[in-house]
Amino acid sequence: MSKTAKSTKTTEAAPAGPLEKLLTVTDVAAILGLILGLSKVKVYELLKQRPNGLPSVKIDGARRVQPRKLEAWIEQHSEQA
Repeated sequence: MSKTAKSTKTTEAAPAGPLEKLLTVTDVAAILGLILGLSKVKVYELLKQRPNGLPSVKIDGARRVQPRKLEAWIEQHSEQA
């Protein structure tokens, strides 16, 4: 085989669920800004609240939110209103 030959590898789509794209604070602020009129600063405050704050994971110092957990949080807090 030649050194310049490239291997052909097929890639499969990632399954839905735990490997879904994580949302940044900016993404969350855009979503919650449309629904609840919240700013990026308020999203950071919600991330710090325990135990009822926004669920998130910390990756290399940055907070990320799973879309399905954001949806569940919105549902939970809209029922309380």
